[in-house]
Amino acid sequence: MTRIHQLSTLLANQIAAGEVIERPASVVKELMENSLDAGATVIDIDIEQGGGKLIRLRDNGKGIHPEDLPLALKRHTTSKISDFADLERIHTLGFRGEALASISAVSRFSLTSAMLHQNGSVVSCEGSEDFEIKLAAHPIGTTAIVRDLFFNTPARKKFLRSEKTEFEHIEEYVKRIALSFFDVDFTLKHNQKLVRHYRAAKSEKERVQRLSVLCGPTFVEHSIKIESEILGLKLSGWIAQPTFSRAGPDLQYFYVNGRNVRDKLVNHAVREAFHDVMYGDRYPAFVLFLEIEKNQVDVNVHPTKHEVRFHESRLVHDFIKNSIKNILANTRAEHSPAIPIKTPLVNISEKMAVYEALQAPLRLIVEQDAVPKSIPQVEQVQKPMEYPLGFALAQLRNIYILAENTEGLILVDMHAAHERVIYEKLKKNYESHQWMSQPLLIPVTIVFNEREMCVLEDHAAYFEKLQIKMERMGPDTMVVREVPFELREGDIASFIKDIVTDLSLHEGSDRYEEKIHHTLGTMACHAAVRAQRRLTLPEMNALLRAMENTEHSDQCNHGRPTWLKLSLKDLDKLFLRGK
Repeated sequence: MTRIHQLSTLLANQIAAGEVIERPASVVKELMENSLDAGATVIDIDIEQGGGKLIRLRDNGKGIHPEDLPLALKRHTTSKISDFADLERIHTLGFRGEALASISAVSRFSLTSAMLHQNGSVVSCEGSEDFEIKLAAHPIGTTAIVRDLFFNTPARKKFLRSEKTEFEHIEEYVKRIALSFFDVDFTLKHNQKLVRHYRAAKSEKERVQRLSVLCGPTFVEHSIKIESEILGLKLSGWIAQPTFSRAGPDLQYFYVNGRNVRDKLVNHAVREAFHDVMYGDRYPAFVLFLEIEKNQVDVNVHPTKHEVRFHESRLVHDFIKNSIKNILANTRAEHSPAIPIKTPLVNISEKMAVYEALQAPLRLIVEQDAVPKSIPQVEQVQKPMEYPLGFALAQLRNIYILAENTEGLILVDMHAAHERVIYEKLKKNYESHQWMSQPLLIPVTIVFNEREMCVLEDHAAYFEKLQIKMERMGPDTMVVREVPFELREGDIASFIKDIVTDLSLHEGSDRYEEKIHHTLGTMACHAAVRAQRRLTLPEMNALLRAMENTEHSDQCNHGRPTWLKLSLKDLDKLFLRGK
């Protein structure tokens, strides 16, 4: 058997490169992070053959001292931390001191840099421990050149994809960083052709313009700005309205103190916030930035720093979820921007006499017929300008309501809209009453493993709050004797096991709330006015007024849109007016 021996520095660096340098995009990411940590405001990237042949990155950062250049290519050498206290309060993107050593171990690498009032120098190596240092003319900043990536590790090189695929990964990394550092100018070239140029964005207008370039104008058009702050936590950015959902998580960007991360806890919080308004298996779109105290988050979890760990994970989870839920609650017609239309609307003021008695809120009657038979009189009548959904004109095929406002034509799916109105009312009514439990005629016996039993004991108060009463009958057995009235007909054992799983993973569970909301949603669906039901003008207008005063009224309970607007400008385009 081979005796234990110490690996050479080169082999150790090549092994480390397997963790840090997965593909050319990983090299670009590490070099960009170093540039940003050096205070660069301009970063130029040149790529050839998808990064396999050449990666050149130049910045205007502070540069590296000539005497430090050889150290920069060695493992565990850094200027960003000095002791354990620094490790607990990391404020830079990089800190491990492994990136340049790993890159130089699997490529032909050179690093040229100059500081203010210092001569420029260049250090180079070709996959070895031999460094060559020379003087070099260079402006303030650093240029890193990576040639022939994985030339000395053919096993790694054969796993690279096509040139097009590898460059797409590089583009995505540049996009992720450009979304976080708005004040930095980024240029990306491929095979000597300019592919992307993200100009520095100083003002809010310029930031939105960059967001539009990176995520698409449709995302910006359907996005909602979010700003929330509490207890040392700040969440900002943009979330797309639920109707702008995606088939996959391709438009989800989350940053913690400027660092792009893919965190299960964050994803779960966002999914929980959208669960009541998202259609089917669709995914929400968002660009969110979380600012948190440096000592409250551990970024030293994964070699590529894609994952983080929060010290108060449940607090962060609930803060993100509630912040997004509060913003989504305001997705209703009254918050839609009013766009002045110069073209006069025909006879809209003359219709006021017809509608004077129609402006009271819709009565939410769940039992029997859900649409009120009569609309109560009101003393004061608002002007049509003040109603975002305008006034009803007619009903189309007894399914859609056609309405007119100051901007143009409003189309409303009457069943979906009324379903949301009733659903929100039922939720408020339910939340205002105390949850009641009911003894089970036949108690339910559930067997748990050792870890699940520990979770049950640690969260006993949580189950008491849910009115779920259990007794321990053995080392691995619990007997459920009482459950909330609404859960009596379901699979109680599976439901409780799912809650235990959530508690072990996320330190909390929303399954009970989801179960109740599902029941209320079913009640609202059955109680809402059905298609093919002819409504009178008073009933249609009462529904419009109720929508304007209901949270989440832009979507039904299943995430489908409840209304849409065709402005006069949109209609003119359809009929080619002005052409």
